[in-house]
Amino acid sequence: MPTPDTAPDLTVELCGLTLSNPVIAASGCFGFGEEILPFYHPSLLGGISTKGLTLRPRQGNGGIRLHETRAGLMNSIGLQNPGVAAFVQTILPRIRGLTPCLIANVGGHEIADFVEAVGMVAAADVDMIELNISCPNIKCGGQAFGNRAGDAASVVRAVRPVCGKPLMVKLSPNADDLVGVALACEEAGADALSLVNTFNALAIDVHARRAVFDNVTAGLSGPAILPIALRMTRDVARAVKIPVVGMGGIETGEDVAAFIMAGARAVQVGTAGLVRPDALPVIVEELARFMAAEGIANLAQIRGIV
Repeated sequence: MPTPDTAPDLTVELCGLTLSNPVIAASGCFGFGEEILPFYHPSLLGGISTKGLTLRPRQGNGGIRLHETRAGLMNSIGLQNPGVAAFVQTILPRIRGLTPCLIANVGGHEIADFVEAVGMVAAADVDMIELNISCPNIKCGGQAFGNRAGDAASVVRAVRPVCGKPLMVKLSPNADDLVGVALACEEAGADALSLVNTFNALAIDVHARRAVFDNVTAGLSGPAILPIALRMTRDVARAVKIPVVGMGGIETGEDVAAFIMAGARAVQVGTAGLVRPDALPVIVEELARFMAAEGIANLAQIRGIV
């Protein structure tokens, strides 16, 4: 038990990597890490998950891309990114020193694209691949790879041979059977799972009498989704043997503790950092204070207790 003279141990082991604390910057909300330097150094966090990368550069979606809701944020970015070649050749050398745990988030719209992109990034100096299977599969009418267990497993199975780094698969909450998808990914070779991605949602401009987003629906994140994300994290963590990284609406250190109690090994924080640029290191500090006040010496004491 920690005393006033001993700080709680926030370190986390994730797929053979030691993180200084369980708070990872979520993909899509942190850029590549350089953007946050005016506010704090990313090394204060457990790790960084990069902006989503695809095999080829993408301009992203047109029209409105962000829309605030009463208790959250909707986004329709469209995976705007410079492509994996530009990331490996130009961006990675600049950001490698920002964090001891650099996670590259990789997506695609066809399995062949996933395989080539993951192979290129995994061969570079990154610590882990986060496979984004929430991308729409253009050969299945736009249905996301992560919505069905068979489709999810096919992507994981295809990229596993070219991925020499730990492979974490990011799950979609819009899946027909989330636990089934999680189990399929584990069986196909995933080393860890992260969840949840954004919820499919709709915003309507009643004055213009049209949907806010050009694509009509968009992804909902932020505090509105926390209770559902927490329940989904617990469901998956109880079903699989591999580590789970939870996310969805985290704003405070106590929110992090709740995800750990639900079974998460670590967490990712996204929207909170868009609302308040210095939110993530503050959350780390709040978690340490919470643990000290509650007499929690390390995260293993509370992991999965609910």
